[in-house]
Amino acid sequence: MIKAIVFDFDGLIIDTETVWYNAFKDVLRDYDLDFPMEVFTKCVGTHDKAIHEFIEEKLGLESIETIMNLAKENHRSEVDLLEIREGVKDYLSAAKEMGLKIGLASSSNREWVEGFLTKLQIIDFFDTIKTGDEVEKVKPDPTLYINALEALNVKGSEAVAFEDSANGAKAAIAAGMKCVIVPNEVTKEISFEKYHLRINSMGEMSLAEVIKHIDNDTAM
Repeated sequence: MIKAIVFDFDGLIIDTETVWYNAFKDVLRDYDLDFPMEVFTKCVGTHDKAIHEFIEEKLGLESIETIMNLAKENHRSEVDLLEIREGVKDYLSAAKEMGLKIGLASSSNREWVEGFLTKLQIIDFFDTIKTGDEVEKVKPDPTLYINALEALNVKGSEAVAFEDSANGAKAAIAAGMKCVIVPNEVTKEISFEKYHLRINSMGEMSLAEVIKHIDNDTAM
């Protein structure tokens, strides 16, 4: 029986990932470089190691900090304009009505996550928030999800993780959770190894329908 849901943040609640990709793409275009999507998707839901390696290989180690800072400036100016993704508030409200516990597990830092949750006026929905600055390893390591499960006092089999990234899905499955994929424009083309359900948005299927579908299901 499902007793809790746990959300990822970046790319799932608001689509910061697509904005990140475009920010790097625009900066690197000024260096006459194409930015391959496959490099970026390696970093979705986890750390920026693949991006750093790409910049170092193409432009040298000394260029990494400059390009990262320029991309951050581009990203911040655009991400402030983003709206919450379709269906997110409906799922949060439905979870409360169903008596489910609600958690969040993100590889990003707490200041970043809570700043947006506050701005979007949804922070009070969450019973626990676990962020990357609190653990030694971020996703695909399962620690963030394990910590969220412990805080919610539920077993992995009693919780559903909602993810947009392959790294996040791996973390959720490794924590023993059910996993629902809700991809964004960047992650919709990548390969997901294991999950229990995939939907295009939270507006496509109600939370009650999702839970009914996966409650006794096995991972694909």
